[in-house]
Amino acid sequence: MSTGKVQDVSGHLGRDYSHLLDLDRSLTRLDAYGIATSEAKLFSDAMQQSLGVFSDSTGEMTATLLAFGTANHAVTHEQASVQARNELDTMMSALNTRIGGRSLFSGTATDVSPLPSAETLLTALEAELTGLVTVTDIRNAAEAWFNDPAGFDAVIYQGSNAALPSMQIAENERINLDITATDPALKAALRDVAIAALVADDALAVPNDQRTGLFKQLGVALANAQDDTVILRAEVGAAEARVEQATSRNAAARTSLEYTRNALIEADPYETATKLQAVQFQLESLYSVTVRNANLSLVNFLR
Repeated sequence: MSTGKVQDVSGHLGRDYSHLLDLDRSLTRLDAYGIATSEAKLFSDAMQQSLGVFSDSTGEMTATLLAFGTANHAVTHEQASVQARNELDTMMSALNTRIGGRSLFSGTATDVSPLPSAETLLTALEAELTGLVTVTDIRNAAEAWFNDPAGFDAVIYQGSNAALPSMQIAENERINLDITATDPALKAALRDVAIAALVADDALAVPNDQRTGLFKQLGVALANAQDDTVILRAEVGAAEARVEQATSRNAAARTSLEYTRNALIEADPYETATKLQAVQFQLESLYSVTVRNANLSLVNFLR
């Protein structure tokens, strides 16, 4: 009466537990999917935010560098390079984001940050650009080093080359969040901002006219890199939407399974109430007989 469930489950089910066990297995799987979707949501949301910070910094740097091609914006080479250093630090910090102790952009090596400090990257890149003074030579050398497996990927990237495996969020549904810091779109943005940070360095001795021309080209290249970053964010956004949909479907499935399970072992309230009344009547009868027996005596009989 208090639980709403039968006490003798075995007898109620005719000793056939198959349906009940199948329901319990399905509910257990949904518990596992609940944990998986929560983790996937946390991971994808954090990745989206990190890419947002990365994209914002790229946009800020793009606007500054493109200003060298307009007459109404006075930006010095030194100012642009200082801003580039600051934005590079922000971009690399965004890619080093951790959530729940796991790095987002390190592939399967989630226990390590994918990138070192911005200064480490600039020092390595400066060694590749030293002695070059023309726009073409500088850009070609930087691009070659970033694309060379023995360059950026080996010297700077500290994560794994193996991408994260897909996450199962429902019975037959998986999502991929396999973006690493070596993604071409991210590397292109890091490369161009790093070049901008080094151009005004006196150690490179790049002539002023070459600096201006290089900043203009980097501004255009960064605009393209930002578009590619937007595509990455759209991919993560699609994964976020699928996680939300899977969460809703799993919740609906759980409600349905729990209803079916409860109905399977539910006690008939009318039958239970009838039995309760019968027991109550028997107890009251017993109490009445007990009271009468307690009052029996010879004196009472003679009266």
